[in-house]
Order: sequence, then C-alpha cells, then structure tokens
Amino acid sequence: MTTLAVAGLSARLMAEAAVSDGFEVVALDLFGDVDTCAAASRWFGIGEPARLQIDGGRVLATLALLARQGGVVGWVAGGGFEGRCALLARGAEVLPLIGTTPEAVARLRDPAKFFAFLDEHAIEHPPVRLSPAADGSAWLLKDFHGSGGWHIRRAVPGQPESLAPGQYLQRECAGQPMSATFVANGSAVRLLGVNQQIVCALGASPYAFRGVIGPLPVAGGVLLRLQTILRTLAEGMALRGLASLDFLLDADRVRVLEVNPRPPASLALYPHWQPMAAHVRACLHGDLPAPPAVCAVVRGHEIVFAPQPVRLDLPMASALAALPDTHDLPAAGQQFAAGDPLCSVSASGRSAAEVLGRLQARRDTLVRSLETTP
Repeated sequence: MTTLAVAGLSARLMAEAAVSDGFEVVALDLFGDVDTCAAASRWFGIGEPARLQIDGGRVLATLALLARQGGVVGWVAGGGFEGRCALLARGAEVLPLIGTTPEAVARLRDPAKFFAFLDEHAIEHPPVRLSPAADGSAWLLKDFHGSGGWHIRRAVPGQPESLAPGQYLQRECAGQPMSATFVANGSAVRLLGVNQQIVCALGASPYAFRGVIGPLPVAGGVLLRLQTILRTLAEGMALRGLASLDFLLDADRVRVLEVNPRPPASLALYPHWQPMAAHVRACLHGDLPAPPAVCAVVRGHEIVFAPQPVRLDLPMASALAALPDTHDLPAAGQQFAAGDPLCSVSASGRSAAEVLGRLQARRDTLVRSLETTP
C-alpha cells in the first residue's frame, strides 16, 4: 500500500479521502482531531491550534523524519500553506511535494501577476487595486497569504498607507460565492463539479468561509465559461492536481476571485471521483480521471464555531462524538474562545436547499448538546 503524507491547518478531509482511495496516510496538522488520528497511521503536530498558523520549522523537521524513515511517496500541502511558497520549496527538497510547484503557487499568490494574467486572457474579475483607495467606494482588503476568508476586511479609505506583499483591494460586487472543484495536469483539466459556498460575518471578517455544498447544476453557458477559464488557468499557471476556483455568480455572469492550488475543502463532496487518488495520478503521471457514473447526491459540510467560550470536558466530548455526521472531533480538555472553529457537520440530499436545512438542523442540535450536557 502506498503511503502518503498530507499537511495543512486541518488534514482531516485529505486524510479520510486518501484512506478511502486506498492510501496509508501520515497526517500533519494543528489539531490532531479524534477522526484525523483515526484515519491516519501516524499524526504529527505542526503548530499551535490557538494561533491558526503552521510552524515551518516543525513541518520541515517532520518531513525530514519521514524522509529518513522511508516508505512515504511524498506529501500533499493543503489549506494553510497559502503564501508559504518558500516553505513549500524547502519542503519539496526534503520530501517530494505532490501538487502545483512552489514557483507556480508564487505566481498565483502574487496579486499583480495573477490579475494581470486574468486581464490578458479576458477573464472577468471584480475591479482590483494594488494601492490604497482614497475614495469611499466599497472596497474589500484581501490577502493572498490568508485562507478561509479570515483575512478579508472592509477597507477604510486611505488606510493602510501601503499594502503588504500579497495584499490588494477588490471591489465588493453582487453575486453568489461559488467554487469549481477540478483536477489539472499542467495543461488539461477535469472539472469535478460546481459548488455553493457558505459564508458568514465572523469577527472582523464579513466573508468568513463556513462551508460548501455541491455538486450543483449551472446553466450551460456558465459551465462552458468555467471550462474555458479552467483550461486557460491550468495551462498558463501550470496547475497540477486538485484545486478550486472561487468566483461570484450573478445570473450568468462569472467573475473570478482566486484559485486555490491545493486540495480544497470541497473534495469531500466528490468521493465518487476518488479525489486524492486523482490528485496523485495527475501530479505524478499526468493522468486525469474519467467521469464516474452520474451521482445525483448533493453533499455539504459546514464548520461549527463555538457560540461562547467552551472548555470541552469528557461528557461534552462524548456528547459530540455521539452525534451523527459530526467531524473534526476535538478531544476532551481543549478550550475554545467564542468564534473558534469547534468541529464540523455534514449532510446530503437532493438539492442545495435540502442540504442547507439539514446542516442548520445538525448545527443547532450540536450547539444545544453543549448547552445541556451536565
């Protein structure tokens, strides 16, 4: 059996998908959740959960250990490595990196280069500024080094006085936040499906990522436009493996927001595609997956944030573990501030509305279980 290392802020989705696709998995993340450790043959911590930041030194030390021990074909970088191109490059020197190259990631995470590429190829996106705006228009301050929407802020005219590397201003536009999940081999691309993103205002961020639902049907013209955009990006940006395109959908209008060149959270919506196996084959052999039998199931998963400060004692942890379709289960003894990601829930159904309703019901049940656990 091939052994694969998966690394990210949270490695649970990649670990479970990889095991389902026939790999043995070594997981590297911040949380060491109960279900992550259950899926992986080994787990290594690569940062402190409270900081929500990957420790590069711990990543490199762990990869070096795996390389010395042998038997691991390579490692896959997930969420949390945005803007960490130097770390990706150093990690790739220690153990083969299975994914888009660090050099290509650097281009994607450079606002000037990325949006210039879109303009060159007539790919529409919301207006962007690479310097502070003096007017009072509706601009959002974003950072390509961030993930999950936590970095997004409403811009204050004239502030900051200068933008840090990776930062840019983007006009706030109408449209439903969506994503397209795909696999690329550096030139060609296979679209797995289109998803609706669930976002919410959380703390200072007006657009924090809360979850995703898919696959969902879209109009034929939208689908053709997405296919063209993805082919252009895959070839022009040398994308490899699983990735996602974030965009706004306003009627039939597609406006690109960003590309995440790594296995996205939406991979859990596509088990019938064997997404992690498809990722490895595309990266190592250039093979793209053949479309599986049509699947009419719509799936969704949602992050549950702590509604108030919580110290998870053993009865609370046991109550969470007993709930159906609950994931990223924290161990007893962990503490959470209000607004911290606590765990996640999943659901399936025949439509986005049905899945949204089931996710909300499960989230409400989970919150009540915390309030009523003695």
